[in-house]
Amino acid sequence: MLRRTGVILTALVAFEHLAIMVLEMFLWDHPVGRSIFNMTPEVSAASATLAANQGLYNGFLAAGLIWGLVAGRRDVKIFFLACIVIAGVFGGLTVKMSILITQGLPALIAIVIVYLSPFDNRR
Repeated sequence: MLRRTGVILTALVAFEHLAIMVLEMFLWDHPVGRSIFNMTPEVSAASATLAANQGLYNGFLAAGLIWGLVAGRRDVKIFFLACIVIAGVFGGLTVKMSILITQGLPALIAIVIVYLSPFDNRR
């Protein structure tokens, strides 16, 4: 049961980061992205390249979590969840506190559950 919960939480964090990737890479300079991030067209246009770069990193984080899930690699899941927790703390301290809550906290909960769950049979 605990292992299944860890898998579900890890998958949700991966999905969240795929969604962030789409928002930052493809919808940043679009009415949807401007609405979500409360930006003017001028601000979104000026920062679109930077946002796309951030989005790519979020895609890599999601890919790492998916790799850990598919391969049944507890160590890989913990590593990428820890990267997200650290990024969430940094974002919360340097950009806005909601990043800590929306990105860091779900990853922290998932990492605790994954750590406490029994090892996967495959590794």
